[in-house]
Amino acid sequence: MKKLFIIFSLVSLLISCKAEDKQHTQLIMYKQSEMAALMNTMYYINLDLKKNIVEGKTLGFFPERYLKIHTATLTDSTDRTSSFKKFSNLYIQNMKKVYTSSADSLKSTFNKAVNSCIACHQTTCLGPIPRIKKLLIR
Repeated sequence: MKKLFIIFSLVSLLISCKAEDKQHTQLIMYKQSEMAALMNTMYYINLDLKKNIVEGKTLGFFPERYLKIHTATLTDSTDRTSSFKKFSNLYIQNMKKVYTSSADSLKSTFNKAVNSCIACHQTTCLGPIPRIKKLLIR
């Protein structure tokens, strides 16, 4: 009786494993656009920048890779509108000001740059706005 139970259990296990294999679907990997990758990079650089501003540390130099915002491939190429171009130019201007700003206006200058990100995202891609708002220095 014990052997019959063990054999029945093994057969059930094998059948369930085969049934499970049939249920698995092929996973499709998401390929991030150049712009999405750039914006993630900018987010983490700005997170460090925020920390340095709050702690009164030196900021270094404007990251030239930010200029790729004008040429990076977008997830949806139709999003590169005149409005996008204006917002991206404004963002670059504001970020350059952060790196040349005096210590007493640094927080407001940084927040202005972050707010230019938020303003752009309010016109096209709303998803990252809550994450971007975390960059603001309160």
